[in-house]
Amino acid sequence: MTEIDYYELLEVSKNSDKGTIKKAYRKMAMKYHPDKNPDDKEAEEKFKAVNEAYQVLSDDQKRQIYDRYGKAGLEGHGQSGGGFGGFDDLSSVFEEMFGGAFGGGFGSNRRRQRKTYSYNLDIGIELEIDFNEAVFGINKEVEYSYKTACESCKGSGAKDGKLSKCMYCEGQGQIHTRQGFMTFAQTCPHCQGSGEAAAEKCNKCAGLGYKEVKESFKVDIPEGVNTGNRIRVSNKGNIAPDGSRGDLYIQIRVKEDSHFVRHDDDIYLEVPLFFTQVVLGDTIKIPGLKGELELKVPAGTKDKEQFKFRGEGVKSVQGYGKGDLIVQIAIKYPTDLNAEQKELLEKLQESFGIESKPHESVFEGMFDRVKKWFS
Repeated sequence: MTEIDYYELLEVSKNSDKGTIKKAYRKMAMKYHPDKNPDDKEAEEKFKAVNEAYQVLSDDQKRQIYDRYGKAGLEGHGQSGGGFGGFDDLSSVFEEMFGGAFGGGFGSNRRRQRKTYSYNLDIGIELEIDFNEAVFGINKEVEYSYKTACESCKGSGAKDGKLSKCMYCEGQGQIHTRQGFMTFAQTCPHCQGSGEAAAEKCNKCAGLGYKEVKESFKVDIPEGVNTGNRIRVSNKGNIAPDGSRGDLYIQIRVKEDSHFVRHDDDIYLEVPLFFTQVVLGDTIKIPGLKGELELKVPAGTKDKEQFKFRGEGVKSVQGYGKGDLIVQIAIKYPTDLNAEQKELLEKLQESFGIESKPHESVFEGMFDRVKKWFS
């Protein structure tokens, strides 16, 4: 099948958020699912492609690489040229999206692994850092809370750990619904897929199955991170009754700087100049990320004109080099003139003669021509 842009494939714009992308993926996956298109090779290929597109666009890191370098940039980053990328098979895709098996087709015989505790082992938190901390990296202290299983009920939330069959799903761990010839399954909201529920709540944890513990530790924030990047810290998540522990995922949010504006790995800086500086030309000192830089402003520089300092931007967190520092000129004019300044400017204008009134030469003869249109 001809290669197509992932955004076009899911029929979304490049600035769509994750919710929009997920909704579009559901729609396209349903449209091209093999059960609805038996013996249709083209639909099968489309189905594979939309899953590949969703895997990339739903992952912040892969999406960032794809947006900048396309599919070629994903080589070596866990993305194959076809198939389903990191998903084990079609069943795991639909378990990820719909929370259960997809009836009549793939994964209908898969059973959700049961657990006796009611919480996920992985944790996600947001960490706000300063602009300079993101640019240069920092060893940052993180404060958060994690869950550890109640010793009395072993994480079940049931008194003395005694569980009985969940009456809501009749012990299946899933709730099944039908839409036409399609059957969908989702995790039972009462037992979280275990198929068992507490007959009586644990007194020690009030039926929660866990207690929360506050902890702080230091984590290395790499140079070049940006808002939306995610850092995984192994074995810092919630703790299961058997002692196994999940991971902590730190979502980065970077504060804005009062002067520097970041776009990907490029940095933008607005430099105000008085009108005489751009008329005569000037050489000035400007701040860069790592110190002072010299900017040569040629005579006749225009408002909003940009000058680029290559390699003076942010180091790519993906290891693709460094961005640029882009300086944009903002010409400033006097807001009030005293008598002497006004007189000097009038003399300056007169000294240029006809050159000081370019509109006269541009519109010469035009007034008479316009009058003839109405005569």
